[in-house]
Amino acid sequence: MTSNPHAVQSAEVTVQAGKVALEGTLSVPDHAQGIVVFAHGSGSSRFSSRNRYVARVLNEGGLATLLFDLLTAQEHEIDVITRELRFAIELLSERMIATLDWLAGEAAVAGLSVGLFGASTGAAAALFAAAARPGRVAAVVSRGGRPDLAMPALPRVRAPTLLIVGSLDLAVIEMNRAAQNAIEAPCRMAIVEGATHLFEEPGTLEQVAVLARDWFLEQLSAPAQ
Repeated sequence: MTSNPHAVQSAEVTVQAGKVALEGTLSVPDHAQGIVVFAHGSGSSRFSSRNRYVARVLNEGGLATLLFDLLTAQEHEIDVITRELRFAIELLSERMIATLDWLAGEAAVAGLSVGLFGASTGAAAALFAAAARPGRVAAVVSRGGRPDLAMPALPRVRAPTLLIVGSLDLAVIEMNRAAQNAIEAPCRMAIVEGATHLFEEPGTLEQVAVLARDWFLEQLSAPAQ
């Protein structure tokens, strides 16, 4: 058994995003090469097993991660019943932008280049935030995302963007193709063979994690501006 060369320090944090306080987990490996902020998808939270798995792979690769809830506990309870807040893209985007501003004041990661990892509707929030903070966001990855929900902001995205979609998620492939055409920054689409929307098939989520890790390591290697 080989030991992980990147010892990781994790702490529960409270993200002050405007007027609301959002709970999160900040994990910082030794000699971190960048930090990736996760925007979870429809009806999910920072406890999403898929995002936690991807975050662990990023940590092992030497990248810090911030997993946090885009909704407060009370809002999440409402959304479980109404399913309306998960599609409140403007609200989610505002909180992503506020989280980026909060992160700039965190001493442990303040000097690191920032990447955004968005799943499902969280990808739209991540892209809106990238467009709003072009000097702060150095890379974006979307997993089974809905970047089409951020269409008005896509021409203003300056961060290199990777769109990961399952080959069996046909409707979302078309949405991502439309978004790719609208993004003027370097943008690549990676299609994971045999995967559906949630990448539940054996080995598919592992491919997502490796694709994301390699993209972020390449794009976040330059110091933050």
